[in-house]
Amino acid sequence: MKSVTSLMELRTILERYRRDQLTVGLVPTMGALHDGHLSLIAKAKEIADIAVVSIFVNPTQFGAGEDFQAYPRDTQRDSQLAAGANTDVLFIPTAQEVYPSGFATTISVAGLTEPLEGQQRGAAHFNGVTTVVAKLLNMTSPDVLLMGQKDAQQAIVVGRMIKDLDLTVRLEVCPTVRELDGLALSSRNTYLTSDERSQAVALYKALQAAQSAVSGGEIDGVKVLTTALTAMEPFGVVPEYLSLVCPQTLNAVSVIDRPTLLAVAAVVGSTRLIDNVTLIPRS
Repeated sequence: MKSVTSLMELRTILERYRRDQLTVGLVPTMGALHDGHLSLIAKAKEIADIAVVSIFVNPTQFGAGEDFQAYPRDTQRDSQLAAGANTDVLFIPTAQEVYPSGFATTISVAGLTEPLEGQQRGAAHFNGVTTVVAKLLNMTSPDVLLMGQKDAQQAIVVGRMIKDLDLTVRLEVCPTVRELDGLALSSRNTYLTSDERSQAVALYKALQAAQSAVSGGEIDGVKVLTTALTAMEPFGVVPEYLSLVCPQTLNAVSVIDRPTLLAVAAVVGSTRLIDNVTLIPRS
């Protein structure tokens, strides 16, 4: 594995691969790697010749009072995990490399960024996401970009940016990786105390209950949401949002007569968690 910190080094290495007509898959991360990230790297190796992993805790997607300073960082551990996953190139740029002095450009995707996470974290959050992803795409020029389904809205927003800007990269959204009890893997799970970890499964229980109801033939959105909320109550977790939306537009859905995204966010202790599932109505 080659580990680089500068854009010049990165492009020099990638140019050699391209001369050999090798395809490149990019896995953008903020570090604190876990099995979810490793599954993305494995998929990159499966569908591309070269797996590039970036690690950059992007300051522009953190709002005031969020956990930018506390976000887990362990470059040595991440490097070992990336190497063990057969990463070809590990790119760990500095903030100055990504946002040099005088940087003044922001990419904003309208419409898809207002609901769900946009209501809770504000437009600046997604502006930070789309801008840094665009930068990383321009830095690496990959054939495929790999993102996780856990951050469904983020993937939908990035997909719209790719389409609107005529970027040539293909977006591959990979399934959420979960703990044995269903909790979606997240770097922020490390913040949870033992008691909070037991409560955190409430999000998955809500999704599971909704999925069961829809599989059983229920299509009324209010009833499905009530079922999901009821499943969370024993854990003492109240969601910030629990919403049924169209997977393409993120518009609210009241009748589940086609594949529908159920998205949930909740604060457990001091840790904010998100999760989602696509509900498929019985045919």
